[in-house]
Amino acid sequence: MSRRAFGHTLGVLGLGLLLPALPAAAKRLPKKKDLLRTMTLANDYFMQKWPDTGKEIVTNKTRPSNIWTRAVYYEGLMALHGIDKQKRYYDYAVDWGEKHKWGLNRGIETRNADNQCCGQTYLALHAIDPKPERIHDIKASIDLMMQTEQADDWWWIDALQMAMPVFARLGVMYQDNRYFEKMYQLYDYAKTRHGGNGLFNAQDGLWWRDKDFVPPYKEPNGEDCYWSRGNGWVVAAMVRVLEIMPKDAPHRQEYEQMYLTMMKALPPLQRPDGFWNVSLHDPTHFGGKELTGTALFVYGMAWGINQGLLDAKQYQPIVTKAWQAMASEGVHKTGFLGYVQGTGKEPKDGQPVTYTSKPDFEDYGLGCFLLAGTELCKLNDNLDKAAAKS
Repeated sequence: MSRRAFGHTLGVLGLGLLLPALPAAAKRLPKKKDLLRTMTLANDYFMQKWPDTGKEIVTNKTRPSNIWTRAVYYEGLMALHGIDKQKRYYDYAVDWGEKHKWGLNRGIETRNADNQCCGQTYLALHAIDPKPERIHDIKASIDLMMQTEQADDWWWIDALQMAMPVFARLGVMYQDNRYFEKMYQLYDYAKTRHGGNGLFNAQDGLWWRDKDFVPPYKEPNGEDCYWSRGNGWVVAAMVRVLEIMPKDAPHRQEYEQMYLTMMKALPPLQRPDGFWNVSLHDPTHFGGKELTGTALFVYGMAWGINQGLLDAKQYQPIVTKAWQAMASEGVHKTGFLGYVQGTGKEPKDGQPVTYTSKPDFEDYGLGCFLLAGTELCKLNDNLDKAAAKS
């Protein structure tokens, strides 16, 4: 048995041994009101810190607030609004779109998925209150890409989450399979071509972050480098696309199979405390609690349970343990989120990651957290319905 196979087997056995020893409270999914209380605290902290939705973000340089980091936050906010329809959430998102005139960073000519991520929220807001200006620029940007044969744009795996749901939503809105086909062309190039043989390693069921991290790049322990949040972005991409696409949409089976493959790979890699490390196959390389990858994995697993794609008996204890860890160890009394790795592309970036460390951008971590929490609320609702029927 290879070291990797042995490590994975040990992880599975460890998971099985740990779960029965957990206190009963740690196995129980928190009540919906408790989930909402935690999410509301974290979200209120952010909304109070950023009352002006159009204010530029200043870190090492000044950036507009419709970049991908803020766009991911609004994905989470719209998910929260979906289960807790507070008008202030909707108004906050609309104000953000209006402050940017529903535009994209770098304009409609951009092919960069990060710049197109804001379109997810623009399209979601258009679905609530259809207004042409809300989707004009994002549709124009995607349509320009559709007019070319170029397919190598998504050379980093974060791009899948940033842009795939936009293509999927437009395909549904306009009942036009060309959006689905172009999305698949870009996805397949990332999966099978970038870096020589593609960014997905079928042997491990995980993705290298980008074309710079495929073999022979190795972690200090000799394993391939699989970045937690990067793989979290792919999980989120699959979830959001599957949630949007019709059952008979082209290539849906590929995305569902990719989702299930990743869901099989992740449980053995969970830390005993409930988090996942920033380096999925090398816990010694900047090992420690990390919230963003963990939140995205919880989001994906909870969604799969809700859709009947994952076995609740196996995955519910995993997501419960992870959420309890994030909520009890990551959320400050103020609502600030600890253990959020800053921007980057590998384990060493944004370090140190601690309870009190402040990432260069706070927004995307909260977005990931809200996506996870809202899906757990839906799981709670489904459990209540099942209990009522029994």
